[in-house]
Parts: sequence; structure tokens; C-alpha cells
Amino acid sequence: MVGTITATLRDRVERVVAPLQGDGRGWALVAIAVGWLLILGTRITIPVLLPGIKATFGIDNATAGFTVTVIWAVYGLSQFPAGLLSDRVGDRAVLVASLAVMTVSLAALAAAPLFAVFLATAALVGVGNGLYGPTRGTLLSSLYPDNDSTAIGVTLAVGSLGAAALPVVAGAATTRLGWRATIAGAAPLLLGTTVLAWRVVPSTTPADAAGTSVRGRLRGLASAVGSRPVGLGVGGKTVRVFVFQGLTAFLPTYLITVKGLDGVTAGALFSLLFVSGAVTQVAGGRAVTGFGNRTVLVALAAAGVPPLLALPYVSGVVPLAAVVALAGVQLGIAPVTNTYIINALPPEDRNGAWGFLRTSYFLVASTGSAFVGLLADAGHFDGAMLVLGGLLAVVAVIFAFLPELG
Repeated sequence: MVGTITATLRDRVERVVAPLQGDGRGWALVAIAVGWLLILGTRITIPVLLPGIKATFGIDNATAGFTVTVIWAVYGLSQFPAGLLSDRVGDRAVLVASLAVMTVSLAALAAAPLFAVFLATAALVGVGNGLYGPTRGTLLSSLYPDNDSTAIGVTLAVGSLGAAALPVVAGAATTRLGWRATIAGAAPLLLGTTVLAWRVVPSTTPADAAGTSVRGRLRGLASAVGSRPVGLGVGGKTVRVFVFQGLTAFLPTYLITVKGLDGVTAGALFSLLFVSGAVTQVAGGRAVTGFGNRTVLVALAAAGVPPLLALPYVSGVVPLAAVVALAGVQLGIAPVTNTYIINALPPEDRNGAWGFLRTSYFLVASTGSAFVGLLADAGHFDGAMLVLGGLLAVVAVIFAFLPELG
């Protein structure tokens, strides 16, 4: 029985991966996906380490939430410059620079002697993350013009698996080594990935190789981001990322303080959120071919509402695991919206426009962690989860009005 299931899963994986190989693209996809695994995994690990970080620096939930917000806000602010840089020097150079910055920033974060230094280096982590985000999407779209949804879905799924595995590893490592050594351990892995990406990711011709002025580029951006598909896509994505940010920043803390779970169990359930998300990210990217963007996005957003609304009323490890796994379905929205918005942008302004849009919606969505932290300190942790569920229902409504792209 187990052998049959394993063979079936292997066949399905091979069918997904086969169109993504050839012409050296397979190794490029591996480097990009592994880079995203480490970048997202380390960023998602920080909420798991918050109890130890709070104890070290003597900060409360609101301050801890603000720290995560700083990472995400700087992550958002870095997106637009990343897009413009890609237009000037090419996607590969920016991608490698992102991995290098992450290597340095994590080493500095682990060594921070004071909370002010920790906060500053956390902002540098946001820079490294921000340089990677838009470059990853536009690079994959150029490498896989006929399979970009699948390539982006696979990459995001690998990142989600990293977000699932690394918090568990970090939780175990923190118990023995402390949070500083745990964070520092990711730096050598990122350094190795930096070298791999430099060697295997192909160079691309910068979109702005002809030397278009910055003013001309900005005029092009204004018209590129003003269409109805882009507006609705970004609107729905902004609210969804706000929900994701608020949920992931405090889910481990919520499971420990409100549901009474121990740290290891809470970390395992937190990981389950991303395992579920990895499955739906691959499935969502492939489902677009048969059902269209709007149908898939509405279904994924609507499916994520009930588990968030049920979370305050569920107790026990098994019921909580089921609810958390169902809540992870919403992560499947990411590859579909990314591909939809990128394809809705004109090619000549795609990098800069995509970076600008990511800056815009991440700046707004980054406040999700601070929002949940404030409600938690006010004694309304359960209420925060209910609000997040209601906001995800709003996302489903917004996506219902998306036009299909021609």
C-alpha cells in the first residue's frame, strides 16, 4: 500500500517537473527554489524564536510584533528598487545580491548585543528578502514563458516546505543551542546557495539596457499599474498578505499561550500550515490551466475562511492540527496572483512595475503582525483570529470580480 502511494506521488511529481527541465533551466530552477526555501524559511522561523528573543531583550508582544513588521515593511520597501535594479543590471545580479545580503544580515542578527541593533539588522534581513521577491517572479516568467504558473508554484511550494521544516529544526536547535546559534546556522547555507545561483542562473538582458531615463521609466510605471486586472489583483493580494502576516507572526505564540500547547507541538503545527500550503501552491498553479484564475482564486480564498473562524473554538492537538492544515490552503493563492499580475503588466515595464506593486502591498500588509500583537496584548487574541478570517472572506469577494486575461 505504502509502495503504491509512493509510486503515485513520484509519478505526479515527475509530471509536474518534466516540462520545467531542459536547456539548463532545471538547475536554475533548483537554485532559485532553494534560495527561496532558505529566505522564506529563515524569515518564518523568527516568529518561532520570539519567546527566546523576548526573554533576551525584555520586550512585550507588541514590540515583538513590531519587529516582524519592520522586516516585512523593509521587505516591501525594497521591492521597487529591486525591480528598477533588475531593469538596469539584470535579474541574475539582483538575485545573487539578495542571497549575499541575507548571508551577512543573518550573521549580524545572531550577534546583536542590544535590541536596537537587533532591530536594525532585522531591517537588513528585510532588504535581502525584498531584493529576492520581484526578481524571482520575473526571472521565472522569462525562463518559462509557457509554464510560468507551474514554475512559480513549484518554487513557492519549495519555499513553503522550508517554512515548514526550518521552524521545527529551529525549535529543536534553540532548546539546545539558543536562538542566536540557531539563526547563525543558516548563514553558511545561504552562502552556498549564493555561489550556486551565480554559477547556474543564466544572465538576462536588462530591460533598460537602452538607457531609458528614470523619469521615463516612472511615467511608464504609472500607466502599467493602472489597469483593472492589476488593481483588483493587487487589492485582493494586499488583504490576503495582511492575513498571512498576522497569522504567521503569532500562530506559535497563540498556540502556546491560548491553546496551552508546548513549544515543540506548537512548532510542529506551525510547520503543518506550510506543508498544506506547499500542496495547494503546486495544485493551484496547475489548476489555472483548466479552471481559470478567477475560479481558482475565489475557491482558495473561500476555503481558508472557515478554519480561521473556527480556530478560537477548537482545542486539542488533533482538532487544532486539522484546522491549521485547512488554514494553510490560503497559501495556494500566492503563485496564482503573482502570475496573474505579472502577465497583466506590459513587458517593457514589468520588472519595475512588479517591484513597485510589491512595495505598495507589502507596506500595507506588513502591519498585520503589529495589528495581531496589539490585540493580543489587549486580551483579544481570539478576536484577532476572527478578524483575519473575516478579511479573507473579503479577499474572496474581490477575486470574484477579476477579469480573465486574454
